[in-house]
Amino acid sequence: MLLSQKIYLSTIYRLKQGGGRVRSVELARELNYTKPSVSRAIGNFEKGGYLTVEKGGILELTEKGQKEVKELVKRQELIAEFLQMTCGIGSQQALQDAIGMEASASADTIRGMKAFVKEVRKMYDSER
Repeated sequence: MLLSQKIYLSTIYRLKQGGGRVRSVELARELNYTKPSVSRAIGNFEKGGYLTVEKGGILELTEKGQKEVKELVKRQELIAEFLQMTCGIGSQQALQDAIGMEASASADTIRGMKAFVKEVRKMYDSER
């Protein structure tokens, strides 16, 4: 999946988590993309079976879309946590960077980050 597609799906997911209903206009506003660009992308996601457009233009992730985005978001959140631990940056900046980094991170890199974060959490918990 391309970076731009991952950005769309993770943004739809996060908007839904924050407020429930997501339409293409909210997605365009959030991403600062044009409405025609968002409409084209939504059409491609529909064809690919990742989402449907319901009554009132509400975007709904299909089972396939939900499965894809949950794994995607999990990786992005792991990278964001790693960045916060190692770079001392805030959560918003870490997440924004993680969204871009996730697309190019190898499985080995993700495993290494996961092991590092797990170890740091374990050390932190033992200090309590």
